[in-house]
Amino acid sequence: MYSKELIRGTLRTIVLKLLSENGRMYGYEITQKVKELSSDEITLTFGALYPTLHKLEKEGVVTTASEEVDHRTRKYYTLTKKGNEAAQVKIREYFDFSRTMNLIMSS
Repeated sequence: MYSKELIRGTLRTIVLKLLSENGRMYGYEITQKVKELSSDEITLTFGALYPTLHKLEKEGVVTTASEEVDHRTRKYYTLTKKGNEAAQVKIREYFDFSRTMNLIMSS
């Protein structure tokens, strides 16, 4: 399990990456995909995820659409054109940062 600090610093990038790969997703689906891809090492809380999604929506990076599924309303998030561009920038930034951190940590 990783610290909340590390997850908080990468949450936006994680969400943008998943949405860029999957097209549209709802909150619980995002949490489960992260858990699956990280082999249960990262568990996103709704208290961390939804403020990030709302901020992305406010910035025009994602759009939302609500659908009723099994008598429950499910809110789907999809990247806008601006969001796709932001995702590519954040993903590149993450890999650049990761390489730099590896240089620092391995010296």
